[in-house]
Amino acid sequence: MEFITYEQEGYVGVITINRPQALNALNSQVLDELSEVLDNVDINTTRAIILTGAGEKSFVAGADIGEMSTLTKAEGEAFGKKGNDVFLKLEKLPIPTIAAVNGFALGGGCEISMSCDIRICSENAMFGQPEVGLGITPGFGGTQRLARLVSPGMAKQLIYTARNIKADEAYRIGLVNAVYPLEELMANAKKMAETIAKNAPIAVRNCKKAINDGLQVAIDEAVVIEEKLFGDCFETEDQKAGMGNFLEKDKEKKLKVVPFQNK
Repeated sequence: MEFITYEQEGYVGVITINRPQALNALNSQVLDELSEVLDNVDINTTRAIILTGAGEKSFVAGADIGEMSTLTKAEGEAFGKKGNDVFLKLEKLPIPTIAAVNGFALGGGCEISMSCDIRICSENAMFGQPEVGLGITPGFGGTQRLARLVSPGMAKQLIYTARNIKADEAYRIGLVNAVYPLEELMANAKKMAETIAKNAPIAVRNCKKAINDGLQVAIDEAVVIEEKLFGDCFETEDQKAGMGNFLEKDKEKKLKVVPFQNK
């Protein structure tokens, strides 16, 4: 592939958008390659994915304005659908995903980060949805995911003003989970991914599905989703081993005899 690289490190996969000469901007080829990579992730050998951008300046600077500038109405809608299809595929990937945001995450860059389960960023990160300044709306889910993540009022303010925000403000409003020095970003992303990978994979996947599906429906329906996914964990090897180990440790703890000491 020309613009996407994939590396496997144990149970952790690392996807890098590698178009630094264009600040990793998303054009049709990048989206097609990313879609293909996601299709080929082996969820039996991969328990977490990290998504990042090449270089130190930009995660993803946005969708490719050069490609968008001449689109017709129909072509614009089709380009939006292409981006949304890929981002939904990322969002619905059964295993957890972490966006390691190194630098600019504007427009499509902010949108792709919001398609991941967790966002962490470097101190030089910059987030924003600047589309209205270009005469368009966010087209890859920005009007929907941002409102769900940080509140409708804050999302409207950021989108209507086209204002970019720095890492500290992104953390303050809940858009990112943590901020790190740039040189420590990937190490912390990998540490988090490895921590996730150590837990029971079926349980982790079911947690992701329960949260994502439950957020789309009323609470009465959401708890039914949870009940089914909770039940689905039973009779698995992970559940038997996890509970068996806990009970064995508890039994050993209770059997420990504290020797009597004379004072």
